[in-house]
Amino acid sequence: MKKNGAFWKRHRFWLSLALPALLVAVVFIAASFSNVHKKTYRLEKFDTAEETIYSPITIENKKETEQKIREVTQGVEDHYSISETITDERLQKVREVFEVVEEIENSGREDGQVNQASELDSLLSEDISSSLPVEVFRPLLEAEDKDLEDAERILVNTLMSVFKDGIRTSDLETEERTLELKIEYSSIPDSIKDAVAAIGTYGLVENALYDARETDDARKEAIANVDPVMIRSGEVIVEKGETVTTGVYEELQLTGLLDEKKNILPMAGLTLFALLLSMLFYSESVRAIHLGNLNRQHIYALTFVTLVMIVIMKVFSFYVTVGQPLYYLMPAATGVMLVKLLGQERLAVVMSLIYSLMAMVFMNGQLTGALNGTAGVYMMLSQIAAIFFLSHTKERLAIIRASSGVALINICTVLFFLFISFEKYTWVDAFLYCGYGLAGAFIAGVLTLGLLPFIEAWFGILSDNKLLSLANPNQPLLRKLLIEAPGTYHHSIMVANLSEAACESIGANGLLARVGAYYHDLGKTIDPHYFIENQMKMRNPHDFLDPEQSAAIILEHPYDGAEMLDKGKLPAEIVDIARQHHGTTLLKYFYHQATEQNSDVREEEFRYPGPKPQSKEAAVVCVCDSVEAAVRSLDDPTEEKIKKIVHSIIKDRLMDGQFDESDLTFKEINEMEHSICETLHGIYHSRIQYPENDTIVKEAK
Repeated sequence: MKKNGAFWKRHRFWLSLALPALLVAVVFIAASFSNVHKKTYRLEKFDTAEETIYSPITIENKKETEQKIREVTQGVEDHYSISETITDERLQKVREVFEVVEEIENSGREDGQVNQASELDSLLSEDISSSLPVEVFRPLLEAEDKDLEDAERILVNTLMSVFKDGIRTSDLETEERTLELKIEYSSIPDSIKDAVAAIGTYGLVENALYDARETDDARKEAIANVDPVMIRSGEVIVEKGETVTTGVYEELQLTGLLDEKKNILPMAGLTLFALLLSMLFYSESVRAIHLGNLNRQHIYALTFVTLVMIVIMKVFSFYVTVGQPLYYLMPAATGVMLVKLLGQERLAVVMSLIYSLMAMVFMNGQLTGALNGTAGVYMMLSQIAAIFFLSHTKERLAIIRASSGVALINICTVLFFLFISFEKYTWVDAFLYCGYGLAGAFIAGVLTLGLLPFIEAWFGILSDNKLLSLANPNQPLLRKLLIEAPGTYHHSIMVANLSEAACESIGANGLLARVGAYYHDLGKTIDPHYFIENQMKMRNPHDFLDPEQSAAIILEHPYDGAEMLDKGKLPAEIVDIARQHHGTTLLKYFYHQATEQNSDVREEEFRYPGPKPQSKEAAVVCVCDSVEAAVRSLDDPTEEKIKKIVHSIIKDRLMDGQFDESDLTFKEINEMEHSICETLHGIYHSRIQYPENDTIVKEAK
């Protein structure tokens, strides 16, 4: 049990940082659940859609693809190959007829006894004689040689032109009729036209044979060119008010929009994503606190800012659709500007990444499984611009200037998206979207200015803007110091100048040191005349008091001031500087007075109760407070005297252990000493000796 208690006590601080990270993860999951959860509908065929339904996924409509393939396949014509062998064979048989006729005629003129018809039948090929009766050839036997030559030439040429294009079985009857018409209107003598037509009809046969291989290849090529019918993510399946046709119903089924079965995988994926973001959030929080840049209040404020950004993104996600990028209007830079003003730049950069990744989920248009990369890139560029332009956080107009820079980057980013898009945009759209980016930037600035004071008040965080407001001379407590203790006020101003320069030289918060120095001696306003800087033309009241009484008055002023600052609700950092600016140092002047009167005086009675300075800023103010008072007391503050007294005071504080709890290093102490000496030398630099007024008057006379 003791071991468990010790473990918890040792790790309680770091484990407590896991709660804000876990809270961010839980809120993000709850807010973005609808962006990853697939909404289903209870619809039947021929119902009317009550809202526009988008496809949540990209999927192939296989049924439509198969139908498209069938249509393409049916549209592919059969391929035929022309047989040159058949063509030559049939032309040769036609020529054979005319050759035999010519042979018979020649032999008949020589002997005049031959039975020409029977001889013709015996000389022709069996295929020809069996296909054509002998009577077909009688007109040819009586024709002139020239007419036969013309008939043969015309018939062969006609057949060749027909065979060249190929003759299919289905085309044979048509080609025969065409051939007969060509012969009918040719220059062949009428006496032999019928015979020539009969021979031509005999010669016409199918020479275009079906080619199964080429036909199959053509169909495969056509199928390969068919693009799958896809239902794209974000595609409108049915518009609001339209009828759910059979095709629409099938698409709703295919995309799972009619399936009421719960799928836990999207929720599991969202949870993993949220845990990754929360781990990044936690690791950066631990790192920032470990380096001493932030405290737990800063992490709580960071958590609040993150929750605000989640709410803003969720609200805008309700109005973002596939065709309406309303996220251009979103004040994307609000979160990182607040983080940078409240924390540090590195943390702002990390949070810009987290917010951008969240935006990709929120701005997906409620499409399950989709991430809006455009929204993520837009938000990232807008936030990085805000971090870059918000460079001088100590100036009140820094947020306005940063918003102007963000507006310029937003417009450039919007134009980039428009120019690279394949969609056609009108000039009206371009001006509208650029106007969104411009408005979003300035809304971010307004929200930052509005939320910053509340966050500072709620979480007790001291930002540069808060410090600037506390540095205003019209602040009631500063006016009280000026009116009631003017010498102390002047002393505080000098200490503030020294402290700021010294803190800047060692990388500490110079503005915090300056403002803390303004208020560090506020407790002197209770009894201002007991402090030498306020004793003007009056007897020192300590001359009438015992050393113990004087010491009691002086030793109380840091704690009186801290109490007054607490009542005035000033930040804890300012109160701490007031309480710690003397640490546990010894009030040497009155202590030595007391020892002269009584050697048994206890040193503890003349030491400030403390605590010692807990921060670098408090330690610097502690040194500068003593240095300013010591140097002011010098009659002739030369550079050498200044260096000597500064070194002496710092060495005394170091040997007295006043820096032990402030995390100051020896290197930083040396740099602080050098900076203080330079600043004091600038204040107490050598001046020329001006002559007296009387001398000037006399010389003028």
